[in-house]
Amino acid sequence: MSTTTLQAYVEQFLSERHRLGFTTQSMRYALASFVRQVDAQGSARPLTVEAMAAWARHPTRPSNNPATWARRLKRLRPFLRWLRQFEPRTEVPDDAIFGSVGPRLTPHIYTPEEITGLLAAARRLRPPLRGATYETLFGLLAAAGLRVSEALHLRTADVDLTAGLLTVRQTKFAKSRHVPLHPSTVAALQRYAAQRQVANSADPDTPFFVATRGRRRGTALRLRQVDRVFGQLREQLGWVNRGAHAAPRIHDLRHTFVVRRLLLWQAQGIDIDQQMLALATYVGHAMVTNTYWYLTAVPELMAPAADRFEPLLPGAEVNHG
Repeated sequence: MSTTTLQAYVEQFLSERHRLGFTTQSMRYALASFVRQVDAQGSARPLTVEAMAAWARHPTRPSNNPATWARRLKRLRPFLRWLRQFEPRTEVPDDAIFGSVGPRLTPHIYTPEEITGLLAAARRLRPPLRGATYETLFGLLAAAGLRVSEALHLRTADVDLTAGLLTVRQTKFAKSRHVPLHPSTVAALQRYAAQRQVANSADPDTPFFVATRGRRRGTALRLRQVDRVFGQLREQLGWVNRGAHAAPRIHDLRHTFVVRRLLLWQAQGIDIDQQMLALATYVGHAMVTNTYWYLTAVPELMAPAADRFEPLLPGAEVNHG
């Protein structure tokens, strides 16, 4: 058995993941917690499934939900598979321990009317700059499919309104990308940029979306602020939830962008397979399979797909004329 400490292996593993372009923060927290428990209990190596299951059941914030335990174990698996090259007797837990994590939940796909209503409600927020900030933020998420965190991290220098191009830096997978914008989206960003000059300088490092009230006036919006405002507007608008989550979410604007683009391609008769890699790159998916997920999980896309392939089903009437 190797004499290398478990913590040293963790650091080596995380370093390799970082060089490959993955973010490691959540995995670092999970592995640090796991190492602390293994050390506290004096568990001998090789690492066993029993030790991992005990950690998953009793973390800092306990849960009685097996699905939560399964998600915690899932965070350990990449490291444990990697560790087996050095300690072959390391066990790797499978879904038989607590069951599977379960499928991704179907998102709420917003209708054009819902998005229009959201932007109108945001526009009515006061003071006027606050309304403009949230209207523009929500509009950008819907029009470009950004993650909320990506939009909030935009700086003035990242928004090229002449070229109609965003630079999204250090995204979820530690990569940067350029996002071309539709002229109507550029026009909306230009209107907001003109308004925010009243409260903010043109410093290229200034956050593009700024808070407008209290001590945080002129600083970057925080996700907690945005979630709170979105929740208030959602209640005000009274949407009927069509997703599997507890309520429509801000992140569902990103899902809606992808679904609407795929629906447009289907309507235009465009070969989706040929366009899927471009779409995955545009929205910043690390793997194109994450983009293909929509074709099988979202009702709005499953219905057109079924209609398209219905003539190929056994027993379907065939015109031999």
